[in-house]
Amino acid sequence: MQLDLNLLTALDALLEEESVTGAADRLHLSAPAMSRALGRIRIAVGDEVLVRSGRVMRPTPRALAMREEVRSLVLRSRQVLTPETTFDAGALHRTFTIRAHDALVSVLAPWLVEHTHRIAPGVGLRFLGEPDDDTTDLRRGVVDLEIGSAEPATAEIDHRHIATDPLVGLARRGHPLLASATADVDLAAWAGVPHVVVSRRGRFGDRIDELLAVTGRSRSVVASVASTSAAVEIVRATDAVVVIPASVASRAVRADDTVVFTPPVELPAVSVVLTWHQRSTSDQGHRWLRGLVEQALVGTLEP
Repeated sequence: MQLDLNLLTALDALLEEESVTGAADRLHLSAPAMSRALGRIRIAVGDEVLVRSGRVMRPTPRALAMREEVRSLVLRSRQVLTPETTFDAGALHRTFTIRAHDALVSVLAPWLVEHTHRIAPGVGLRFLGEPDDDTTDLRRGVVDLEIGSAEPATAEIDHRHIATDPLVGLARRGHPLLASATADVDLAAWAGVPHVVVSRRGRFGDRIDELLAVTGRSRSVVASVASTSAAVEIVRATDAVVVIPASVASRAVRADDTVVFTPPVELPAVSVVLTWHQRSTSDQGHRWLRGLVEQALVGTLEP
């Protein structure tokens, strides 16, 4: 049976007014249209609903029994079909899954966890690393928000470009490459020292090697690691150097055992892009999360 949910509104008006004419006026319908609606209601519920008693109409026992339920359903439907106007993060109980490169997670997570717990103690945050290949986790609802460097290729995924993060070099303090504190790093010397590459797929080359190839040079990559934190630890313990986002490097040098330098090749800054599925665009909880993540990224991407 195909239900016409408009009949609920008509039934609510009829039970409230106990009059076809009164219900018609209330819903801005003609009396004949309301009479036809009453006829369909009678067929649907198998009851007369309203019967004439002298000059007025009275509800049947069945109608009286379902009056409160009908009123509740109509009010609830109005709430469902009315845009949300208020949002209380403190009352939110939800777990959000965020996927990002480990370098971004290390920068973002401390600030985001602290602020989320203070503002919305009922919210949990799950951080996932980037997968080895492209996934449809946003579309499938496995992930709520992704933070990456590329804009989405499909219209069903919304996005917002937040910032850019420059790429810098990192070496241990006292590294021979940085013997002179004032001179620029020499290209040949830089290419000749050991390098660490951060690659979740285990690759030993990246955009830097393509740029060096244009100049007829190459570098010696001695290790490929899946996480930026692992690369930083290798740099701390050896003469290897690494190229990482400035926001991550600035935190590594706080231990005072590493030094940031400008690589002798021009490297494009890394874009920081938020992506999410369109079904979450108007969701107030998700909108709140996006705003908090954006605030965290803008505040923490400063070197």
